[in-house]
Amino acid sequence: MPVHRGVYPGTFDPVTRGHMDIITRGARVVDNLIVAVAVNAGKGPLFSLEERVDMLKSEIAALGNGLPERIEVRPFDNLLIEFVGQMDASLIIRGLRAVSDFEYEFQMAGMNARLNPRVETVFLMASERHQFISSRFVKEIGELGGDIGQFVSDAVKARLHERFAERRNAAD
Repeated sequence: MPVHRGVYPGTFDPVTRGHMDIITRGARVVDNLIVAVAVNAGKGPLFSLEERVDMLKSEIAALGNGLPERIEVRPFDNLLIEFVGQMDASLIIRGLRAVSDFEYEFQMAGMNARLNPRVETVFLMASERHQFISSRFVKEIGELGGDIGQFVSDAVKARLHERFAERRNAAD
């Protein structure tokens, strides 16, 4: 029986409960899930690539139910479709929060299909309680002192608060 390997790509700056929901659900539809962390320097990430990979590994290790053994975290800095090929994967998993996400993701799926027709893209709708969460909003709320505990784990929340404190101290 063939092993079905999927790739769930993103910047994960930082990893949110919404990301973890897609990771958990995505791992149920493939034998092996690779969470691909994009370098994406153009987005000006708050955390380094290594920090984002580390946060994801910690969050995934806490999942239980045998999932951590089937999920790996890997950084990538090339075209997603090339990375998928390098990982010998046949599926790209993307999360959708709202209709506004769909147009962009639909175009991306079409381009990837043209570049490699053997790779399919599967969209997972965000769970109702996670539909509005975005890393960008989490960072904005957290930096302005708002409570982000419902959007990220305690460990990620602590790292965000630490980073914001570092930035405030550097500005003084």
